[in-house]
Amino acid sequence: MSKPLNEKIALVTGGTSGIGLATAQELAAQGARVFITGRRQAELDAAVALVGPAATGIRADASVLTDLDAVYAQIARTAGKLDILFANAGGGDMLPLGAITEDHFDGIFATNVRGLLFTVQKALPLLVDGGSVILTGSTVSIQGTASFSVYSASKAAVRNFARSWALDLKERRIRVNVVSPGPIRTPGLDGLVPDDARQGLFDYLAGQVPLGRLGEPGGIGKTVAFLASDAASFINGVELFVDGGMAQV
Repeated sequence: MSKPLNEKIALVTGGTSGIGLATAQELAAQGARVFITGRRQAELDAAVALVGPAATGIRADASVLTDLDAVYAQIARTAGKLDILFANAGGGDMLPLGAITEDHFDGIFATNVRGLLFTVQKALPLLVDGGSVILTGSTVSIQGTASFSVYSASKAAVRNFARSWALDLKERRIRVNVVSPGPIRTPGLDGLVPDDARQGLFDYLAGQVPLGRLGEPGGIGKTVAFLASDAASFINGVELFVDGGMAQV
């Protein structure tokens, strides 16, 4: 039986845990051959083992342009094209306005904005006409969040990238969309607060969601796979919130 993404070649950056890993698993389950990047070899090897024989791991830091060049050189050699790009690598931590440092700002923008931009730009020679680019945004791009302003601003930049790049790439019919998760149970969310405050954070966030719970990474993976598929062939330039209604009411 044919699968929706049979014979598609996909790249997932930041694919070793959480949303990236769940998405790589979903894309592979739907028939795609998936390349995964991550900064740490042990975690990358473990992710590839979880995704299965359709996965190839490439150690790379999305904020380092020479690493990106190496990623695309390997994909060119071994697959020859790219149908789906999920530019997911990113992250950030919390600091209130009075405590923000240059390192805090530069670190977040280096990966979430600069790295994402060049991840997409350097993919263009490999991306097929009619391909799909999905960027990881966040509900915080449209909401104020105490002590999270730099990360939030970086995700607002991602949202506008999609609007502008949908126009830049219209002649090639490459669709560019954003998937914006709400609170998702991931290692990244775990790491925002000390261990003894984690359950309190989870309970607080779940209380802000109309559905009354946190999301799971697999739900984001299914959304990305949908946006990458022919079922979403007329969806372009959107920000699709997967947040249980948190930022919608």
